[in-house]
Amino acid sequence: MIIIMKHKASENQIEAVRIRIEKMGCKIHLSQGEEQTILGVIGDVRLVDDEQIGRMDGVDRLVRILRPFKLSSREFHPKDTVIKVGKIKIGGNQIVVMSGPCAVESREQLMETALAVKNAGAHLLRGGAFKPRSSPYSFQGLGEEGLRLLAEARELTGLPVVTEVMEPQMVPMVAEYADVIQIGTRNMQNYSLLQAVGKIKHPILLKRGMMSTIEELLMSAEYILSNGNENVMLCERGIRTFEPYTRNTLDISAVPVLKQLSHLPVIVDPSHATGKWDLVDPVSRASIAAGADGLIIEVHPRPEEAMSDGAQSLKPEKFKNLMIALKPIAEAVGRSL
Repeated sequence: MIIIMKHKASENQIEAVRIRIEKMGCKIHLSQGEEQTILGVIGDVRLVDDEQIGRMDGVDRLVRILRPFKLSSREFHPKDTVIKVGKIKIGGNQIVVMSGPCAVESREQLMETALAVKNAGAHLLRGGAFKPRSSPYSFQGLGEEGLRLLAEARELTGLPVVTEVMEPQMVPMVAEYADVIQIGTRNMQNYSLLQAVGKIKHPILLKRGMMSTIEELLMSAEYILSNGNENVMLCERGIRTFEPYTRNTLDISAVPVLKQLSHLPVIVDPSHATGKWDLVDPVSRASIAAGADGLIIEVHPRPEEAMSDGAQSLKPEKFKNLMIALKPIAEAVGRSL
């Protein structure tokens, strides 16, 4: 349920509604815009007396949201959420590109890649310090040493850092080094982890589970939002289908669907979606045309030597050419890069 307040409702009137709702056993999530104040009612809304609340001073109307996701819905928050990462705004007019290696392998590899993507026009540096792999024998990442290298790369380039967290107890450590915390596809429904990142203020990049529906993705975002962290980005990274030619199948239609259903920024990962470097370029173009707010792209100076996901990683020169090619597409849909 959402409670829409009148245009000039006072702070006292808003507070009175909040107190009344909490006495009925529910909680309130406040969304205050320039034109309108909306109170999202969280909890068992059957306990709420619509008629009683509707008669309170300052209340315009009540709307019961039928969808299971509330805080991430357009009904609750009609305007697009814009997330600030330093001076960068994600979800606004500018298309934001996050790029870097799948895994931090060494200082030399990371610094070389970080400088290359910075010079090509990337806005954030991505890199995995902890790598959840299908095989226990595959490279699992450098751990905290990888986080320290990412922080060093940030100092070198000025690019904010995006990296993944895998367990609730790791959140404080990763948050100490990272600017944006990624929840990977395998952890999209790790509810204790979602609750843990919901209790911090870092922006969260939430990747869609490889076999998850759009609604399940939004419900996972709801876990983070309901714990107090409003800085959530949704990431479409491809889902598992019967098609063997690509690593996953990019659900390009998920981009406009998510933009219709939710106010949260939508990012596309063309690298994991395709698994092939030569498909990253066309899929990136299509994602921007479909309305994506950003891209997360894997780049490696020597993909043939990469310890993970070399087949889907662009070389720096290819990434530079892609950034040039994306600019007119962004402009064609009324945005900038």
